[in-house]
Parts: sequence; C-alpha cells; structure tokens
Amino acid sequence: MTLGSKSLLGKALERPDLVRQVFRRLKTTGAVDVIATVRARLNSSLALGYSSAGVVLEVGSGVNEFAVGDLVACAGVDHASHAEMNWVPKNLCVKIPPNVNFDSAASVALGAIALQGVRISEAKLGERVAVIGLGLVGQLVAQILHAGGCVVWGLDPDPDRVKLARELGADFACENRDWEESPWSALCQHGEGADAVILTAATPSTEPIQLAGQLARDRGIVVIVGDVRADIPRALYYKKELQVRFSRSYGPGRYDREYEECGRDYPYAFVRWTEKRNMEAFLELVAQQKVRVGPLLTHRFSVNEASEAYRLLSGERKEKYVGILLTYDHTPPQEKKVLLGQESPRRHLTKGMGETVGVGWIGAGSFSRAKLVPVLQKISGVRLVGLANATGISAQRAARSARGFGFDYCCTDANEILNDPAIHAIFIGTRHHLHASLVIAALGRGKHVFVEKPLCVNEAELNQISEAYARSGRILTVGFNRRFSPFAQDCTKLFKDRVGPLSMLYRVSAGRLPNRHWIYDPTQGHGRVIGEICHFVDLMGFLSSSLPVEVQAWPVEHLDADPEDNLHVHLRFADGSRGEILYLSSGSSRVSKERVEVFGQGQTAICEDFRTSHFYRGKQHRREWRFFQEKGHREEFHAFVAALKHGGESPIPFESLYASTLTTFRIRESLRCGRALPVYACGRSDVALPAVHGLYNASEDNLSGRPLASSGT
Repeated sequence: MTLGSKSLLGKALERPDLVRQVFRRLKTTGAVDVIATVRARLNSSLALGYSSAGVVLEVGSGVNEFAVGDLVACAGVDHASHAEMNWVPKNLCVKIPPNVNFDSAASVALGAIALQGVRISEAKLGERVAVIGLGLVGQLVAQILHAGGCVVWGLDPDPDRVKLARELGADFACENRDWEESPWSALCQHGEGADAVILTAATPSTEPIQLAGQLARDRGIVVIVGDVRADIPRALYYKKELQVRFSRSYGPGRYDREYEECGRDYPYAFVRWTEKRNMEAFLELVAQQKVRVGPLLTHRFSVNEASEAYRLLSGERKEKYVGILLTYDHTPPQEKKVLLGQESPRRHLTKGMGETVGVGWIGAGSFSRAKLVPVLQKISGVRLVGLANATGISAQRAARSARGFGFDYCCTDANEILNDPAIHAIFIGTRHHLHASLVIAALGRGKHVFVEKPLCVNEAELNQISEAYARSGRILTVGFNRRFSPFAQDCTKLFKDRVGPLSMLYRVSAGRLPNRHWIYDPTQGHGRVIGEICHFVDLMGFLSSSLPVEVQAWPVEHLDADPEDNLHVHLRFADGSRGEILYLSSGSSRVSKERVEVFGQGQTAICEDFRTSHFYRGKQHRREWRFFQEKGHREEFHAFVAALKHGGESPIPFESLYASTLTTFRIRESLRCGRALPVYACGRSDVALPAVHGLYNASEDNLSGRPLASSGT
C-alpha cells in the first residue's frame, strides 16, 4: 500500500534492481516493448490483506482435512486477501477452535508472525525479553511471551499503546524516551539486561536497532520482525557479542511454493513448527485465553467502508489505531461473472466467420495483458467477448483488463468462456499444465483455438489433442510467433530458390530464473525445454520448410543451475537441413538474447534479437534495423483472424505443431539417455495426422507496410 501510493520516481528509488533491468531491456528490445511492459506492471493491482477468517464454501480435490461449512482462519498474500471470497491452499488454512470467534481468528497470520519471532528469540521460562514496538504484532508478541513465563518489557513512543501493553500482561512498559529513568535501566547498565530483544516496530529510523543493543545483555539475541532499518552500530553489538536474527514471517514454509501452493508439508519430526502449525498454535493460545485479540481491535469497518479503513491506515484520517477489522456479509456472492458492457449477439459458428469474430480469452497474465491482447484489440472485425482468470487478485486484474480492452464480461470460470455461443475462437494464456485440457475442451465445443506455447506438456496429451483436432474440423494454432516475424519472411525470400539443405544456428542467452520459478515446477511449468525451446525448433522447421526427424541434446553442467538451463541441441530435418540450438543461462545479460544464423548456397541471414538483420548474397549485403523488436505477434494474430473470417487453412499446419512439440519431448529424453533419438519413429502410429497442406508463407500484402508489433518471449 505504501509503495503503491508513491510516485513513479519514488517507486524507482524503492526498487533500483528493477530500474537496472529496464535499462538492460532498452538495449535489446527497444523503447516500445519496455514502455508496454512497464505500463502493464504499473497498471496492475496488488491484493491487499493477508489474514482472514470465514466459512468454507468449496473444497478442492485431494483435500480431506476440510469440509464445506467449516470455520477456518487463513493466511497468505494473494490468498487471504481483503475479499468476499478467496481461494486458499490447504497449508495456509486452519480450523478455528470452537470458542474462538471470527474477529480473533482473523488475526491468525499476525499471530503466526508474532509466534515465529518468539521462537527465533529462543526465549525460555523466566528470561527477560524486551519488545520494541507495541503495535498489533508487538502486543501479540508480548502476550505470547507472558504466556510462556517470560518477564516482558515493552517500549513504544505512543503512551496509549504502552498503557494497553500493561493491561494485557506486560511486566513493565514505558515510552522509549522514559527508558533510562526506569528501574530496569540499572540492570542493563550492570550487564543484566534482556536475554532477547524483539523488534516489532516499523520505521526507517535507526533508533530501534540502537536501543535494542543498549537493552540486551552480553551475548543476547536481537530478533528483527518488523520493517526497521538495520544499520547495526558495530561497536555496541561487537562489544556485547550480540546475535542478530531475522524472523521470516509465519515460519518454515513461507516463500516455499511447494509448501504453500502445492500442499507438501514438512516432516513433523524434523520441522516441528511450520507456518501452518504456528497458525494452529496461535489459535490455541487464543482459545485458552492466554492471548486476547479483542482489546487490540480498535476499529471495525464493513467492506463497503473499506476506503475509510485504508485512509486510517495511510494516516490520511488522523486517529490512533492498533487493529483494524474489515467485516463482510454472511451471505457470500455466488456470481462468478461480471458484465462490463453490452451482451454479444448469439451467433453459431460457420466455416467462415464473415465480418466479426467473437473472441474469448482464458488466462490473462502479465504477458497476455502487455503484449497479446493489445495486438488482438487493434484487429478489425474482432469482438472481445469474455475474459476468464482463475482466482483472487487475478480476477480483479482480469476485470480491469477486460474493461480497458473492451471485453463484454470477465469471469473466474473457464466454462463460461467455453460454453458461450457468442465466442467463436478461444485464446489460451494460462500456465502450461492447463493448455492441453483447455485445448481439447474448446475443440470439443466447436471453438477455434489459439494457445500460447507450449501446445501441451507430454506425449499422451499431444496424441489426445491430435485426436480432438481431427474430429473437430476447427483451426488450432500455437503461439509460435517467430515464424511470422519480418526476419523469417525475408529469410524465405532469400532462400526460396535453394536446392540444397540449410545450416542453422540459434543461440539463446536465456538468463537465470529464480530456483523456485513456476516454470521449473514439474506439475505446472515442466521446464524450459518444453516451455521455451519449442519456439526455436518451430522457427528452424519453418525456415527449412521441413520437419525434424532426429534430435540429440547435451547438457552443459553447472552446479548452481537447473539441468535444462544450459544445453546444446542438434536437429536433423527431413530435407537434410541441420540446426544447432545453444540455449544458455550462464552468459552475460548484456549480450543479445537471441541470435539466428542461417547458411545455404552462398547466402547467409543473421538476426539479432529480431531488431537488426543482415542478408548476404554473394558480395551483396543488406542490413535492416528496427526501432523495436518485431517477433511476429501481430502478423500471427492477423493470419489467425483472417483464417477464421474467410474459412482458410490454419496459419501453422498441424503436422508442424505436432512435430515441433514432439521434438521438445525427444530433447528431454535425449538429455537423459545421452543419444540421438528419432522424432517420429517413437510416436504413436495409430494417430492419424491431417494431410500436409504446406507450410505457411505470408503473402506480399502481409509483408507490405508492416505494422508495429509487440515483443515477448
């Protein structure tokens, strides 16, 4: 909330690392791409809130510890948001004990934060512990320490919070400025200070960290829970040999996607107190009345008055507060569809759509919002009917995007899009593991389909899609946009009269991703080979006008990188052409991300990041430079829409989609087995592919007056 209220300059000063990324991208992708990306990020909203309580309305598959109607408390950013309905993973949700009300249970995340801070301090029965900062978390910390038999000192600049701490059990509490006049100050001066000091303040000042050093005894522990400036005074901390520890939110499991979102618990015997078990322990303390939340709730607002609550929190409304509670009606909204404009006329699908194509979009992430939907929006004869995003804040973002782009409605249920008769074509931009099921469902309902790469994540899904496609009679296209780029089209002209094979080199400086990035998740992303290298395989197939028949891949071992982050791939195509893909994350971020080189019959084409191209024919040399990247997104969308309107063939033949996708699976197999593998010989022989109708080539009209194109992956 604080960051969102800052100016653009203020946000830049808060995140200089992101500013450096922007300048690096300016060099490679151009100003247009960077402006679009930054604008999409700045216009996107963040979910407010991370602690809530309510009633279970639905339970997902595989979740056995909860049932509809259970009273639960929840935690987690983007999950336990300030919203009437939330989707919460099971490890961020706990049952509320019978004698705990919603008001107290709604503080479960704050209670877990407080409890984890106490655990990090290793405070023991009878020890002295000082709490600096008596806001909501500080008050909970003080009560938890008191319940554990510790002697609690509390300090805060606000006299009302000091008084509240005394009433709730603190053995001693005073304002910061009065500390030196207190009877406890003499103990600190004689080396008998606090065994631990827990900082729960939120301030850019260095005063709390300095005060903590004065309060702590020799070899004491200082725990940082709140957002305080940690400029440690070395002399003071060194002479006392103090330990400084950071407490990570609710406890073990925090920021671990496997734990939080995938529901994989840590072994009880080895990790006794996970974030979920901390949440449960806190509610037990509340149930036993060892911690009282009620006196901390100074303000209550209904959700309809939420703006007043945020004015109070931001300081715009001049009142003192400790805990602010938002309340909701007990009857939850069941509507999963929000109308934003005029309802679309109901038209049945035909071979050619004529003047208007109704479009539905499933999965509007940042890439779709920044790069894809704006391109589609500008195509004449396209009506944006419905947009679906999954849950929580993504639905709110979908609503904003849908309204801005002109969709008739947005929803959180993909079936609304799949079953809408006004929608002729469905664009799929979800995470990878959902692509196949949505493609099959859309084809089965008679819709044309455009799916972002990859088409699917395993061979079984690929063959199911092949069968569904053969039955449907509809157009299916994958977002292999590079074959539609101006460079690719110019290459086909340069080599159109060739007789022999091509030699192709595709170098990708992919860059490092965080180890826990979703693309590495074996249940969602399925790795970078399937998610990204499919692009480069497809472009080589297009340039050679041939399908891959053999592949071999070699890993480049790096101890600190995923096995698919650095690899060499060799491809052999049916016409004898050869391709080499060097996919590397180990290089410098200052070089171009993608470089393509094509050789054949005395001619060469070279492309750097789809901005600069060189074409050589004998002694002739032609150079083309573009102000921004042109990766073919716009041309691909135009080709897809044109095929829908006029009943034409798919812009990319299905056999090419099948072969490129199958090749990525063979690349992964080759990495494991270490040998060359045939691409089609290992495929299913009982799946009939559609007849070959030629690889796509853009007409001269499509190449003239090339419009602006957005860039992306």
